[in-house]
Amino acid sequence: MSGPLDGVRIIDMTAVLMGPYATQILGDLGADVIKIESPGGDTVRGIGPGRNPGMGGIFLHANRSKRSVVLDLKQPDGREALLRLAADADVLIYNVRPQAMARLGLDYAAIAAVNPRILYVGVYGYGQDGPYAAKPAYDDLIQGAAAIPTLGVRAGADVPRYVPSAMVDRIVGMSAANAVSAGLFHRERTGRGQSIDVPMFETMAQFVLGDHMGGCTFEPPIGPAGYARLLNEHRRPYATLDGHLCVLIYNDKQWKTFFGLIGKSQEMEADPRFSTIGRRTENIGELYQLVGQVMKTRTSADWTARLEAADIPVMPMHTLESLMDDPHLKAVGFFETVEHPSEGRLRAMAIATRWSDSPPAVVRQAPRLGEHSAEVLAEAGYSAAQIEALAAQGATLLPTELISEAS
Repeated sequence: MSGPLDGVRIIDMTAVLMGPYATQILGDLGADVIKIESPGGDTVRGIGPGRNPGMGGIFLHANRSKRSVVLDLKQPDGREALLRLAADADVLIYNVRPQAMARLGLDYAAIAAVNPRILYVGVYGYGQDGPYAAKPAYDDLIQGAAAIPTLGVRAGADVPRYVPSAMVDRIVGMSAANAVSAGLFHRERTGRGQSIDVPMFETMAQFVLGDHMGGCTFEPPIGPAGYARLLNEHRRPYATLDGHLCVLIYNDKQWKTFFGLIGKSQEMEADPRFSTIGRRTENIGELYQLVGQVMKTRTSADWTARLEAADIPVMPMHTLESLMDDPHLKAVGFFETVEHPSEGRLRAMAIATRWSDSPPAVVRQAPRLGEHSAEVLAEAGYSAAQIEALAAQGATLLPTELISEAS
């Protein structure tokens, strides 16, 4: 069976992580994703350990289900090749600043002139109507601008810190994949293409303030910004006798059960601080301290058995290493051993969603730089001689050159 986006062709002019993560999602969903790379390749190719140059782990995990085509877009013939590819595409997605696309002569007007039905999707830092429009943007910068490091300080951290994950890139990447899918649905109904902007800053401001607008939701404000439970310094994995556990006691039933489990059945009704979810939220620090003290009295295994029997949510606190050995992930087949054509045996992550019809699938592993240049250019109508001429002038890179470099 084919994936739900089978037949959709995407010109992927993105690099690093945010855009490639979005286009990998779309490729897994069945789209033909053509990754356009400069002669130097996607920067992230060089990050982390790898068996061969340009094939590091982060690149491998963000660029499956794609074909790689090298084009030097600063050369007229490279730009012309891109326009020929765009003429037969459904989507063009990029993640440089719009000003850079305009300098290349590849703004929306130029692309729509050769293909008015195309979705022209920009995934970049800031909306173009504001003073930040031309500023560069990276995950760390947007985390800071969206107040994420200061949330940690309000929750008890000693200094502001970035989340140790490329959280912004992945959240905005998923937002971009959603936008492409919705844009394709709209075009299916109307026949019209359009330009779609997915700004990082505005996307993350909405993401953060959806939790933390608080009393500032109202005009005039009726209370401070910030969700007290999420910002409490005692909201953390609980120490046990021999490790840590993640426990979330949330609703009335769960709290009543927990108080009974620790021999304080009357505490919830008798103490006005804990009697309702509103009062518990106001006094969440004291409540979490109480739980923390009790959790230290038993082992993780003992608590897990007791809490699961009481239907109170509990999960282990994994390390990166133990996460890769999780029994549930093993049971659902989350990790797969695959044979990469050039990189050998790899541990890959499966597609998380399950479909009863039109299931997504990994159609190919992450490509070598320029691996599909000749193949895709031939599909666009270039002859073998024309492709060789493009390669000779450095406007593209062919697989034969990769082979000679490797030897």
